[in-house]
Amino acid sequence: MAKDKRELLNPQSGFFQGIVQQAKLILRLMGDKRVSFFLKALPVAALAYVLSPVDLAPGLALPVIGVLDDAAVLWIGSTLFVSLCPDDVVQGHLDALGKVIHGTWQNTEGKPAEPDIIDGKVTDAPKDEQSK
Repeated sequence: MAKDKRELLNPQSGFFQGIVQQAKLILRLMGDKRVSFFLKALPVAALAYVLSPVDLAPGLALPVIGVLDDAAVLWIGSTLFVSLCPDDVVQGHLDALGKVIHGTWQNTEGKPAEPDIIDGKVTDAPKDEQSK
């Protein structure tokens, strides 16, 4: 069975790096004209729910569940948004995000960049008699 190419969390990356990767992917998809306007309303509605004063499980009555329902709405909204976007669009953005590797210099093929080497000769500079 083939592995799903939409998997956002890289086994080598951490939890927070996966969240940042997914946020970057969502922002790229929100700006893409190939994604439906109505589909783009999904993450906006999830964010609006989190920011709105209306809450299904208020934090005062149920302190832990009040926070968890906001997190669940954000997670479901973002996951559903990415899964409903066209496969080729999502894969294109994931490929583009995968080419950017922070902490190392790499070219677009994912290979380490070649160091700049300048050939030359070392010579002693003439000493100036007046500088003494």
